[in-house]
Amino acid sequence: MTAAAQPSPGQIRQVITASSLGTVFEWYDFFIWGTLTASGILQRSFFPPGDELLATLLAWATFAVGFAFRPLGAIVFGYLGDKLGRKYTFLVTITLMGVATAGIGLVPSYATIGTAAPVTIILLRIAQGLALGGEYGGAAIYVAEHSPARKSGFYTSFIQASVVGGFILSLAVVLFFKGLVSGEAWIAWGWRLPFLFSILLLAVSLWMRFKLAESPVFKAMKAEGETAGNPFVESFTYPGNLKRLFVALFGIGAGLTVIFYTAMFSALAFMQGPLRIDETTAQVIAAAGAFAGLPFYFWTGAWSDRVGRRKPILIGYALTLVLLFPLFWLMGWAGAGAAAPGFVPDAGKIGLILVAIVGLMALSGLTYGSVAALLAEMFPARIRYSSMSIPYHFGTGYFGGFLPLISAYVVSRTGDPYSGLWYTWAVVLMALVVTWWGLEEPAREGARAGG
Repeated sequence: MTAAAQPSPGQIRQVITASSLGTVFEWYDFFIWGTLTASGILQRSFFPPGDELLATLLAWATFAVGFAFRPLGAIVFGYLGDKLGRKYTFLVTITLMGVATAGIGLVPSYATIGTAAPVTIILLRIAQGLALGGEYGGAAIYVAEHSPARKSGFYTSFIQASVVGGFILSLAVVLFFKGLVSGEAWIAWGWRLPFLFSILLLAVSLWMRFKLAESPVFKAMKAEGETAGNPFVESFTYPGNLKRLFVALFGIGAGLTVIFYTAMFSALAFMQGPLRIDETTAQVIAAAGAFAGLPFYFWTGAWSDRVGRRKPILIGYALTLVLLFPLFWLMGWAGAGAAAPGFVPDAGKIGLILVAIVGLMALSGLTYGSVAALLAEMFPARIRYSSMSIPYHFGTGYFGGFLPLISAYVVSRTGDPYSGLWYTWAVVLMALVVTWWGLEEPAREGARAGG
């Protein structure tokens, strides 16, 4: 396939802005459940009372359900994205996500409708998982296929940073609405407002994305009659693709996602759980740390344009194995005594906790910042949406999505607040070995060349 025509700088800016903001909003929708579960409010609303630990595990299991269905979404929407186009596929995914998220805010509590509450919530989380399975691949490929050679890593790093942006936005919106209503109102009904807020974000996303044109690579491919007959089947039969799928799943998707969720949700749950830091204070610290860590994603994306995609990921995995436990030990040392009556964390201790979170974010940036470009370049254009999305969402959906549940269970069994980190450490070790063994440096001409 011939290379697609070069978009203008203005078109590229529009593509990055619309795709990134849409991704921020979609991940906000997905993360808001995790943010509120970490605060304990959803356990009390949708699950049987009487056993706080069981309710917490059920809430994290519900969080994991969305991840479990991401691979199915990747298969369905990957097929549509390779057959019908990138633009319209991720218009569908963001609509499904926005409607499902708002729906969670309307589900009556367990006290009102009994077991119908968690059942309905699970169905809505399934819808969110399906939507997210199609969203990330579409947005990442769309930006990559607009990016000129030697700029793809930097341009697609905005998509990677948008995932962090969704987490930050979820915390910011929770803090905003929490400050808008009284404490009693927040517990009674105010927590529903962040879910309903998704309707506004959906309207903005659709308005921006409707203005976009189709990917130039897909248009050129369709004009030349080179679209795949069955992208799902071809993903497993295309020469050399099975190894690439294996590496993308166990080497890339699994490794980067456990680091990401450890930096985000494990750190937040650690502050609110073992350290007993006040809920609002912990959320502010987590949001500030995540925001301060955003530059690492952009820097890594740009660095990968110079040194290749493989090197930053391997360095990030190796550093994670060395620094994961020390960074959490630093948080634990700085937050020691938070559960004592009258404890007020001073600026120095909060600063140390922030240093630890920013350190975790740096590790996430190294392993995540260039991945959209890497995955887009690994696979040929005719099956790119499917081949990229399927292993990515199997890896992130199962290894990452079940991380909070597995970590919480391990901690509950051992009584050691750091024991859940061994799951992250083991998965990263596996990812390091697989990536070192199997990841070949992609061609440097970028995804616009078609693959």
